Amino acid sequence: MAWSQPRGAAGGRARLTFGRRFLLRWAALTPFGWACGTAAPSAQPADTARQSARNRMVDDQLAGRDIKSARVLDAMRRVPRHEFVPESMRPGAYDDTPLPIGYNQTISQPYIVAYMTEALELQPTHRVLEIGTGSGYQAAVLGELAKEVYTIEIVEPLAKSARATLARLGYTNVHVRSGNGYQGWPEHAPFDRVMVTAAPDAIPPALVEQLAVGGLMAIPVGVSEQELRILRRTATGLETLRTLPVRFVPMTGKPKP
Repeated sequence: MAWSQPRGAAGGRARLTFGRRFLLRWAALTPFGWACGTAAPSAQPADTARQSARNRMVDDQLAGRDIKSARVLDAMRRVPRHEFVPESMRPGAYDDTPLPIGYNQTISQPYIVAYMTEALELQPTHRVLEIGTGSGYQAAVLGELAKEVYTIEIVEPLAKSARATLARLGYTNVHVRSGNGYQGWPEHAPFDRVMVTAAPDAIPPALVEQLAVGGLMAIPVGVSEQELRILRRTATGLETLRTLPVRFVPMTGKPKP
């Protein structure tokens, strides 16, 4: 749920470059026509077009940049991003951009979803805490790769909608709760991985406490200036593995002193 493209020199939300420019590739979704007298396969034309668009998204926006994990790329091919955006946004569901999902929240740019997911080095045995469910898209990607996902959304209507969408699509290993992400989900801690998809001004202590020693966290931090931090919890604190300048929506619900 982030405007998650890095800031450009002009102050707007620029696209990730990593030393080179990437052009947005607009994919035309052309329905496939079946010849008269031949039997159509089970997939409907719209489904075929969307899978083609999803494949182009993965090939051009992810593998065409620097996403290397085969498991992450396969997960991004499987999760139907169009199911997690409003009907009016579906024609652009596989474009290289964040999209609004209501309540001043967004679904993150596909590249950022893949980047954060790959950074967590997820294994099939892992249990993951996600803060900021949004429409549920990132949770679905995590659910493709991890054993269990516990995701918290502070906006109750979004949590309700995400829960329904994830259930309809069969993600029985993704558990959605409406609540304050600053508090985490202590009943199910410790977690092997923590992902935060909204930016606090500082890392919430409860999320560190609920991350297992040796576990990884991906979290954007900052207000006017933000950076995505990939962190590892050690016996003595947090180790920063790498950072990336980004722009996410702010994390709300911070407890008052």
